[in-house]
Amino acid sequence: MTSDEQRRHLAGLPHGREFTFVRELVSCEAGTAAECATSFSADDPVLAGHFPGNPLLPGVILTEALAQTAGIAAASGYPDGARPLFLLSAIRSMKFARAVRPREEIQLCARKIGEMGDLLQFRVEARIGAERVATGEIVLAKTPPQ
Repeated sequence: MTSDEQRRHLAGLPHGREFTFVRELVSCEAGTAAECATSFSADDPVLAGHFPGNPLLPGVILTEALAQTAGIAAASGYPDGARPLFLLSAIRSMKFARAVRPREEIQLCARKIGEMGDLLQFRVEARIGAERVATGEIVLAKTPPQ
C-alpha cells in the first residue's frame, strides 16, 4: 500500500490527531477488513498516571485503537467525500490476555462479520508478534457526516 493510500484511509477517521491511536495502515479490504499497527512511547499522555513506575496501556485505549481499525475498514468502502461516520455503538465482548507495555509494536486487526441496517459488527484482535493480547467484537453505527 502506498503512503498516499495510507494517508487517505487514516484521514477518513473523524478523530483529532490527539485521539487517533492508529499509526500505520498495513492492509485494507474495502468495506470488509483492515490491519493496522501502533505503539505508544513511555511518555505518551495516555500512560500518565496509569501505574506510575510500571506503565501499562489502558484497555479502553487498546479497544479504541481496534474500533478505529474497524472504522478504517468500514469507511474504505466509500469514496472520498461520501464517507459516512462510523461511531462505536457497542462492545459485545473484549478480553485481554496480557498487559501491553510502552514501545511494544501492536498489530490491530478488524474483520466485518455481520451487518444489519446501519450497524456493522466486527471481530477485532490485537497482537504483539505472534502473541494475541486482546480479542473481542465491536459494533459500529453508520451515521451521516455532520
